[in-house]
Amino acid sequence: MSQDDGKLSTTALARKLDIPAQQLFATLRDYGWIRRSADTWVLLPKGEFEGGSYQQSRRYGRYIVWPQSLDHHPLLAAIESNQRITAASMRRYYPRLHARQINRALAELGLQHHSVLGWELTALGRSMGGQQEESEASGAFYVTWPHEIVDNPVVHRELTRQSDQIPTPEPADANAEPDLFANADTKISCEGIDGHVLATPLQMRVCNWLYLAQLAHAYRRLLPIEEQVHADFYLPAGNVYIDCWQEDASAAELRANLHKREIYREMRLHSLEVKEADAENLDEILGRGLLTFGIRC
Repeated sequence: MSQDDGKLSTTALARKLDIPAQQLFATLRDYGWIRRSADTWVLLPKGEFEGGSYQQSRRYGRYIVWPQSLDHHPLLAAIESNQRITAASMRRYYPRLHARQINRALAELGLQHHSVLGWELTALGRSMGGQQEESEASGAFYVTWPHEIVDNPVVHRELTRQSDQIPTPEPADANAEPDLFANADTKISCEGIDGHVLATPLQMRVCNWLYLAQLAHAYRRLLPIEEQVHADFYLPAGNVYIDCWQEDASAAELRANLHKREIYREMRLHSLEVKEADAENLDEILGRGLLTFGIRC
């Protein structure tokens, strides 16, 4: 939508270019025209040189607008709006997620499913523009998507929740576009995809990982002792207990975790520990850890 002074918001410019809004945000960022600062986008000198400026809105606050003629800029005109993307290339918009996590999230939405052949497209996924592909090298099945998939509100909502990003609107019209690059430090709800209300973001990420891996799990499960001691998670398959260790844990929380570690050792219970530094590498930590107890995921 055009603004009153004849300039366009970034989202409106994306519509004029007929490309996904999030693709344009990422492109302008990569060109060095804008950058993320806290929970908003700010202009860089290159962006100002190209005619970018700020506009104030009572509803949205300050945001960036561009000259309408910018759609003829050679750098923007060269953007491929018909490019197809895979889960791996969607990491450009969700850098905190791995391709495997994105594939699992798309499967949880019913857009694809995993089989011995690889990732197979469903009827719902096909209706959203998905295409079935086969790797020439390995023969494994995978799915490609139209670039517009990153602007789909349902897909964006689920991937945003799982990557701990908070969407903030970019003014364009009454239905503002989501922003995939919102500040990850903003306070977020710790509710898992499966409905569990977790105590910390780390617990939420572990819970979501277990759910998307299709592993049945209990939250705050009592250990099999008379003393009232809870594990953060318990997997009936394999009888595995999982605990999250926070970097900023209090002395009491640290003592409780050390006490649980001793109980696991004395009773020879299967247990795993996930530290805050492991949050970006759960496939490695949980995937390999559970495999040692006979659980494939």
